Amino acid sequence: ILSVCQRNIASYPHSHLTTRFLQRNTRTLMDSSASSVSEVTPEDVKTSLKEIRERIEVARKKSGDKPVRLVAVSKTKPVELLKACYEEGQKVFGENYVQELVQKAPELPRDVEWHFIGHLQTNKAKDIVSIPNLAMVETVDSIKLAKNLNKHSQALRNGSPLGIMLQVNTSGEASKNGVNPDEVLQVCDYLLKECPHLSFRGLMTIGAPDASDDQPDFKKLLECKEKLLEAHPELKNQNFEISMGMSHDFQQAIEFGSTNVRVGSSIFGARAKKNNTIKLWEKMK
Repeated sequence: ILSVCQRNIASYPHSHLTTRFLQRNTRTLMDSSASSVSEVTPEDVKTSLKEIRERIEVARKKSGDKPVRLVAVSKTKPVELLKACYEEGQKVFGENYVQELVQKAPELPRDVEWHFIGHLQTNKAKDIVSIPNLAMVETVDSIKLAKNLNKHSQALRNGSPLGIMLQVNTSGEASKNGVNPDEVLQVCDYLLKECPHLSFRGLMTIGAPDASDDQPDFKKLLECKEKLLEAHPELKNQNFEISMGMSHDFQQAIEFGSTNVRVGSSIFGARAKKNNTIKLWEKMK
């Protein structure tokens, strides 16, 4: 962390203040960096990945044996743990943060398929699209973002449309991003008619962590899917995808019809929390 900060001092205004901040907080930054290093070993990750795959197979067989994609979500985790998964045949990885994805992508083989699954600001669309093996942005949540992704895909992807999903806020939580369920048709109309350089693949949601066993958020997303297919029957001929389910609920999600699950901590271990010094540094950037 410290070296990254030092390399970028000159690019920020009032760099003398930034330098003073680093001088005063060097030990805290270094301690935070050390504490954020995962204690999980590559062998641990391989064992966990095998267990997750087995659980996916059990859930698949309960839901009609349809294919399910596992996205291994590696946010804040070191590259060596991703490489351990890759050695076991895992080719699809997900990241929540733009800068982390930009840094990690060149360090893994080009046949890796990257999914971006975090909130994407419009001004970061070009950074994301510039990654050659970006396969999917699962978190498109506005027409404005779609418009920017379409523009940069036209310029940077040599005629290869970028896969996207529309994120739907099915739980109605203010803390979650995504369009409202009643906005799905309007936004999808725009995606299908005005974004030729994007490939619309389906819908995505993040269910409430304390959802009841009948999973109302998953049901709401499936309702959105049915209404969308009624309005656009041509989508029935495509491999329409449903992305729902994370470490705590992916098996239930598959049983409800998910074709794409995003599993992080159950593979890579818990994510290290940022301390206040790191948060302050990020605010200064």
